[in-house]
Amino acid sequence: MNVNPELMKSLEILIHQGDLNEENWIDYPDYGFRQYFLFKNEETGASIALLDYQQGGTIPTKHTHASNQFMYCLEGDYEYTDSGLRLKPGSFYMNPKDHPHGPTVAHERSLLIEIYDGPHYYEKPEYHTDETIGEFLAKN
Repeated sequence: MNVNPELMKSLEILIHQGDLNEENWIDYPDYGFRQYFLFKNEETGASIALLDYQQGGTIPTKHTHASNQFMYCLEGDYEYTDSGLRLKPGSFYMNPKDHPHGPTVAHERSLLIEIYDGPHYYEKPEYHTDETIGEFLAKN
């Protein structure tokens, strides 16, 4: 039986920690964090990223998202200061679309996985630039 090699190709993605390319981190030096996209869906705006916050790193304003936001804390202590919710290692956080939240602060270096099931924002927030916002704005 002959199997077409094209059918044998996998659509799966596997990234090992050692495969992370330092050049692919997006740095937000004014806010004390950086972001590394593990997956992006250019059509829907959905994504999965690592967020690496320095101690004191912050999202400085209350804001909303154009889709559901999910976070899982791998390391650290990261707080949503308006609600007092604190993510510590093993904590899962879900914020529904259009729900105001923030600001945030990392009480110590924090490493988080962040997932969006669609576009991140309706409008570019102050901590993004035209380059960093990319395709993550909702389309009108």
